[in-house]
Amino acid sequence: MSFDLLPVQEGGGEKEPQNSLDGSLDASSIELVLHPLITIERTRPQSGRYPSSKRLAEVGNDGEILMPATPLDRLPSVDADTWAPSGPESPGTSDRISGLRGFLKNFSTVGYQLILVSIICLLGPGMWNALNGIGGAGLLASGPSNDANVSLYSTFSVMGFFAGIFVNKLGPRVCLAVGGLGYALYTGSLFCYKQIANEGFLIFSGLLLGICAGIFWAAQIFMTVSYPGAGKKGRAIGSFLGIYNSGAVIGSLISLVQNLHSPANEVDDGTFIAFIALAFSGSLIALTVLRKPENVLREDGTYVSLPDTSSWKEEMHESFKALYSDWYILLLFPMFFASNFFYPYQFNTFNLPNFDIRTRSLNNVVYWLAEIASGYLTGWLLELRWMRQSTRARLTLCILVVQTCGVWTAAYIWDMKVAGWGTGVLKMDYHAQLYPVSAILYAAFGFLAAAYNTYLMWAIGCLIDDPQKVAHLAGFYKGVQSAGAAVAFRVNSYHIKAGSEIILNGALLAGGLAIALPLVVKNIKDRP
Repeated sequence: MSFDLLPVQEGGGEKEPQNSLDGSLDASSIELVLHPLITIERTRPQSGRYPSSKRLAEVGNDGEILMPATPLDRLPSVDADTWAPSGPESPGTSDRISGLRGFLKNFSTVGYQLILVSIICLLGPGMWNALNGIGGAGLLASGPSNDANVSLYSTFSVMGFFAGIFVNKLGPRVCLAVGGLGYALYTGSLFCYKQIANEGFLIFSGLLLGICAGIFWAAQIFMTVSYPGAGKKGRAIGSFLGIYNSGAVIGSLISLVQNLHSPANEVDDGTFIAFIALAFSGSLIALTVLRKPENVLREDGTYVSLPDTSSWKEEMHESFKALYSDWYILLLFPMFFASNFFYPYQFNTFNLPNFDIRTRSLNNVVYWLAEIASGYLTGWLLELRWMRQSTRARLTLCILVVQTCGVWTAAYIWDMKVAGWGTGVLKMDYHAQLYPVSAILYAAFGFLAAAYNTYLMWAIGCLIDDPQKVAHLAGFYKGVQSAGAAVAFRVNSYHIKAGSEIILNGALLAGGLAIALPLVVKNIKDRP
C-alpha cells in the first residue's frame, strides 16, 4: 500500500480550475486563490541557524499556478506494509545524515573545529615552542634568538591591542593562515642565520612574526573561548592545550632523534627544514579546512553568532569600548604580563647552559608533556559539575598560589645546590646522577605554566559572553603577555644572576594572582 496525492473530487469529477473571479468570492476564497502567488522568502537569522532560501510561484501558459517541488515532494512513495526501521532508534538518530553529508555536518561542529585549530597551533607555534625550548632557538648561543624575540614580542605587544579588530573583520580562518606563514618565515630565518649569520633578516622576521602572531593568537582564543557552550569552556581549553603542546613534544622528539649522537651543540639542518614545512602546512589547513564561525554548529542546534561589523573605524571604537565597559578586566593585566615572563629563564638560563643538546631535547619532551597533563587536569577541575563556578574559581586560584610558591622555591634551591650562583656546571647528560631531580623541576615549570594560562583563558570566558568582546579581550591578553615576554627576554640578555631571575619570576607570578583575587571573588558568579 502506498500513499500518493489524489486530486480533490467534487460531484464525482475532478474540480475544474477557476480562470476568472467574480464578485461573489468572499475574502477567504480570495486568500485561497492568491496564497500560492505570494513569494515565500526565508532569510537566515543572525545566529545563522537556517540557510537562506527563496521559493517563488510561477504561472504556466494555461494559467495554471506552478509551485517548485519541495524536498518533501521529491521523496519516493513509501510502502506502509513493508517498511520497517533499519535498527533501534537512539537519541539524535533523526538528526544524523548518512554518508558524506553526515561527515560534513559533524565536521562543522564545535568539537571538530576546536580539534582543527589545535592541530594548526601544533604545527605552527607548537613547533616554534619546541625550537625555543631547546635553548637559543636551536643555535649555539642565546644572543641572536634573544634579540629576535625582543623584536617579536615588542611588535606582538602592540599588535595584540588591535588584533581583535582583525579577527572580527577578517575572520579566524584568515588570521590563523597568515599567522602560520609568519611562524614558517621565522623558523626559516633561524635556519638562514645558522648558515650565513644574517642577523638583519632574523630581526626582521621577528618583527613580522610579532604582527602575525598577534592576530593568530587572538583568533585562537576567540574560537576556544566563544565556541563552546556554558560549562564546557574549561575542558575545551584543556583539550586545546593538550593537542597544541603535542606539537612541542613531537618537535622535541624530532630534535632528540636527530641529535641523539650529535657532538655539536646546535640543532641540525634537517630539524629546521622539518619545522618550516610543518608550519606552512598548518597555514594551508587553516585556509582550506576550517569553517567560518557562522557555519559552526553547537550542540544545542544553534550556530556561532557573530556581530555585524560595518567599518574598521567602528571596530576600533568597539575595541576600546570593551576595555572601558569591562574595566575590572584590568585586574587580570598583571597575570597577563607574568604568564609568559618565565620562558627566557627556563629555556635560556636553566636548560641551555646546564645540559647538552640531546638532554635539552629530552628536557623539552618532559616539559611539554607536563603542560599537556596540566592543561587537561586544570580544565577538568574548572568544570566540575558538582561544584559551583565561583567555588571552582577560588579553589583553583588558591592551588595556583601554592604551585607558584612551591615551584619557584624549588628552583631557587636547585640553583644554589646544583648549578651554583650563575656559574653553571659542566653540560649535564641524562645519565648523570642529578638529572632526575632536574627533570622533575623542569616538568614542574611546564605544569605551572599550563595551569596559569588555562585559568586565565577560562576566567575571560566566564567574565565575558559577547563574542565580539572576547576577540578584543583576547588581543589585550596576548598583547600584555607579549609585553612581559619582551621585557623578560631583554632582562635575560643582560645575563643577570640566575637567582635574581628566579626571584623576579616568582614575585611577578604570585603578585598577579594576588591582584586578581578581588576580581575572582566578586565578578565570577555562579551560572543559573
